[in-house]
Amino acid sequence: MGVNSQSERIKPLNRRPVGNAGLVVYWMQASQRARWNPALEYAIQQANELDRPLVVYFGLTDDYPEANERHYRFMLQGLAETQQLLKERGIGLIVQRGSPEKGIVGLGRDACLVAVDRGYLRFQVEWRKYAADRLDCPLMQVESDAVVPVEVASPKEEFTAATFRPKITSRLKQFMAPLEEDEPRVKSLDIQLGSLDLSSLEDLVQSLDIDHTVGRVNKLRGGTREAERHLSVFLSERLEDYTRARNDPTKDGLSNLSPYLHFGQISPLWVALQVARTDARGRDSFLEELIVRRELSLNYVFYNRRYDDFQGLPSWAKTTLDEHNDDRREYVYSREELERSLTHDPYWNAAQTEMRIGGKMHGYMRMYWGKKILEWSDSPREAFEIALFLNNKYELDGRDPNGYTGVAWCFGKHDRPWRERSIFGKVRYMNAEGLKRKFDADSYAAMWSTQSGTSGRTQK
Repeated sequence: MGVNSQSERIKPLNRRPVGNAGLVVYWMQASQRARWNPALEYAIQQANELDRPLVVYFGLTDDYPEANERHYRFMLQGLAETQQLLKERGIGLIVQRGSPEKGIVGLGRDACLVAVDRGYLRFQVEWRKYAADRLDCPLMQVESDAVVPVEVASPKEEFTAATFRPKITSRLKQFMAPLEEDEPRVKSLDIQLGSLDLSSLEDLVQSLDIDHTVGRVNKLRGGTREAERHLSVFLSERLEDYTRARNDPTKDGLSNLSPYLHFGQISPLWVALQVARTDARGRDSFLEELIVRRELSLNYVFYNRRYDDFQGLPSWAKTTLDEHNDDRREYVYSREELERSLTHDPYWNAAQTEMRIGGKMHGYMRMYWGKKILEWSDSPREAFEIALFLNNKYELDGRDPNGYTGVAWCFGKHDRPWRERSIFGKVRYMNAEGLKRKFDADSYAAMWSTQSGTSGRTQK
């Protein structure tokens, strides 16, 4: 990666002088990987220039918002691998239990400089501010999970992909460049700072004071190697037909990378470069999703601090939904009925079951899923809350900018007004007939019907 593009990823979060203590610390929180990680490479560069050892710190909190055993297990699988990969580079990964922002302040007493990756959600920003205000050494933030840094891509919240696309596209040539990786001159494997044992994953997961009611996903395992395996299969077997197959949940046509991107276990820049060098017919469609659509989500949560609230929606969408708040609903379901896939609609039930059991719902069905929650809830505000709750509870790739934006899209975000109708007002409508025109919806329903509940219809 060129010097200019790397420098635009770096932002000082405080104005402290480099300290006299002996360590450079990389506070790894969002970018949980040892490969193609700009924050890690910046920390290595600084450690080499200062002739200091580099230690990587990860704070494992039991209180991560809305996370449960499913999320922790996947994350810790990846962290254990990252610890081993860092060890191969002579770098120690210290995983300590507690509030990350407080842990780094404590460890920072032994640091001359701290680097941190970037988080976009409200509490992630607050963590970094807390640490920046209390550290006596520089805290340098390095954007590591966006192809184009969020403020560089656009200086404001964008209305749609159409307004965002030309802005980010104009900067791609500068940022679509390989990341230069280096090795630390001073090894840190002998530095003893106390770390959790990641070799006994089951014992560690069970020791955490978290929600254990949502268990593992058997078909997806965390880690960079698994992410790279999924990418390899996608490039060789699915990218060519991606444009056509991506909207058909009966076909295995997706990359399956979203959980790995969520936990920072694979670099979006590295993925983009691997895809861009192919001549597959689906290349441009996939890059549109990976760069334009994904980073439009970063834009939303960064510039709109009410991203997880109905009030964060566009004014036109709030107005039209409120105008139709009292429209009669043919069906109304409780959160519990929806959670258990107990509706009259076999296609919606299948989508909810796919998410509840499989941990990842097909993207096209997630749009239909959210639209129907709006249609079947007592009010649009209640629908918004239910959709976020279910998405964040069961999706491995929930609880992140893409997840919040995906839910908001179902309620009009990044969309335009459509023909007015009952309940939806001018917000885009979807129905089962539309699914059937796209793919064999009955086959999709059959794939998940054996694991779905029995219909529990409520009419109003």
